[in-house]
Amino acid sequence: MRLDRFLSNLPRLNRQDARLRLAAGHVQVDGVTVTDGRFEVRQFNRVELQGEVLQIGKPARYFMLHKPVGYVSATEHPAHPTVLDLLDEPDKHELHLGGRLDLNTTGLLLITNDGQWSRRITLPKVKLPKVYYVETEQPITSEYAEVFARGLYFQYEDLTTLPAELQILDTRAARLTLFEGRYHQVKRMFGHFQNKVVRLHRESMGPLRLDQSLAPGAYRALLGAELALL
Repeated sequence: MRLDRFLSNLPRLNRQDARLRLAAGHVQVDGVTVTDGRFEVRQFNRVELQGEVLQIGKPARYFMLHKPVGYVSATEHPAHPTVLDLLDEPDKHELHLGGRLDLNTTGLLLITNDGQWSRRITLPKVKLPKVYYVETEQPITSEYAEVFARGLYFQYEDLTTLPAELQILDTRAARLTLFEGRYHQVKRMFGHFQNKVVRLHRESMGPLRLDQSLAPGAYRALLGAELALL
């Protein structure tokens, strides 16, 4: 919320008091004096008023996980283990997913406690490219690439998918780049040709690639340089 509102929510301060304290330079956010009441305070910021700590601030946490088969992309599920079960982290209830993968889909999954960050990378208007390695039951032909590049009509949502890029790697293997994330989108796109997807693996999201040293089920914190990429 705005800093002036954050301060005026304190029992001993009203809006006028908050403005006066800000103007006097009595408020510090993460050790820096802030005088603009419009400054957006987040749960990760340390806020002080003349040396008194009003909010300690939580550390922002960002992880990449190599999702294995058989885990649900959810924070809880009645029938299957979730991807959060793979993390050995405190306060896991504060974490959520930056995008999802189906039960039997593997690959890059982002997990964080920063809701603003995860919304930013998953908003449809951002069109963050997501790259998948796909294996199918039947051969993949050049017609697939042509149709995917035009977009496919999905009757259930009454929409046409954004143009997607398909690189054929082998008779039954390809690399697909999507710029959106519809329900079971990859499987439905190949299903247009009655071709079943037998393996699906997400390799990257935008410029961020899955760390090849991570075994299925393993995870690590994102590096500062990786966060900057996103």
